Amino acid sequence: MKFSLFAHMERVDEQQRQQDLYEEFISLCQIADEGGMSTIWTGEHHGMDFTIAPNPFLNLIDLAHRTKNVRLGTGTIVAPYWNPIKLAGEAAMTDIVTQGRLELGIARGAYAFEYERMVQGGIDAWEAGECLREMVPAIKGLWEGDHTQDSKHYKFPKTTSAPKPLTPNGPPIWVAARDINSHEFAVSNHCNVQVTPLWQGLDEVETLIAKYNEACEKFDQRTKIMILQHAYVANDEAELDRAATKLHEFYCYFGAWFKNERPISHGLIEPLSQSEIDNHPFYKKDAIRKDLMIGTSEQIIERLKHYEALGYDEFSYWSDSSMSRAEKEASLRRFVDEVMPAFN
Repeated sequence: MKFSLFAHMERVDEQQRQQDLYEEFISLCQIADEGGMSTIWTGEHHGMDFTIAPNPFLNLIDLAHRTKNVRLGTGTIVAPYWNPIKLAGEAAMTDIVTQGRLELGIARGAYAFEYERMVQGGIDAWEAGECLREMVPAIKGLWEGDHTQDSKHYKFPKTTSAPKPLTPNGPPIWVAARDINSHEFAVSNHCNVQVTPLWQGLDEVETLIAKYNEACEKFDQRTKIMILQHAYVANDEAELDRAATKLHEFYCYFGAWFKNERPISHGLIEPLSQSEIDNHPFYKKDAIRKDLMIGTSEQIIERLKHYEALGYDEFSYWSDSSMSRAEKEASLRRFVDEVMPAFN
C-alpha cells in the first residue's frame, strides 16, 4: 500500500490569515515529501473560504520547486468548470513544469453553491456527471492529437493539445467514484479510482471497493484504487478526543455548505452555534471518532492493514481540519514515522 497526503487551505472564520494557511499547506507537503509519501493531492473549489483552492495547478507547480520526489496530483479538477482544450493544455504544461510528476484527478463536483456560480445558468449533479464522462475521452484524445469532439456538452473541430504532456500517453487519470456506474466508467476508460467514504464507517469502505472490484471483473481489467479519509494520529486519549471534536466541527460546516441554505458573506458561512454542532441530526462526535482514521499509531496500523487486505492500493491522509498547524504537523509526522514503516 502506498501513502499520500491530501491538503488544501481551509478556514471557518477570518481569524486565520490566508497567507498563514498557505504556509501551513507548504509545510505539510514538505513533511510528506521528506517522509516518503508517494503523492500530494490538492483540490479545486471556488468562492468558498472553507476550502480555498481556486486552481490546483498553481499550487502543484509551486510545490514542484519546493519538493524533490513526491508526485503531484489534482484531487480533484471539477470537470464542468473547464473547457477540455484548456484543461488538456494546462495539465500538459503542468506535467512539463513538474518534470512528469503530475497525476490528474477529475470529478463532477459536489457543491450546489459552486454549480450556481461557475456554470452559466447553473448545473445539477447529473449534468455535471455527464461533463465528467465527456471530459475524460476528450482529454485523452487531445493529448494524442487531432481530436474532434461532438458530444452533448463539448463540441469542437480537430484539435491537438498545446503543449502535449511530457509523460508518454499523458499523466495517469483518476476519477472520483461512488456509485457503480462511476466505477464502471473509470475502469472501462483505463482510469484509476478515488473513493471518499467520509463519515460513514467501515461498511462504506468495504462497499466502495466491492463496487470497484465488480467493475474490474466486468471489464476484465484492473487499474488502481485510492481511498481518501480524514486522519489524525494521537498520543493519548485527550488528543484523540480533541481531534474528534475538531473533525466533528469540520463535518458540520461541510454539511452546511453542502445544503447551501445558510447565509454567506465574504466567502464565509454564517458561523454555526455550539448547539447546532452538538445536536447535528446525523454528524455525531462519537461516530466521527470511530469512522474516520483517528487513533494511536497502533490503532491506525491495524485499520490500514484491513484496507490493504481489502485491496486498496493507496491511502490518502486528509489533513484538513480546524486544528492548529502545530497539531497537524505533529500528527502527520507520527503517521510518517510510526505508521508508514509498518507497510514498507
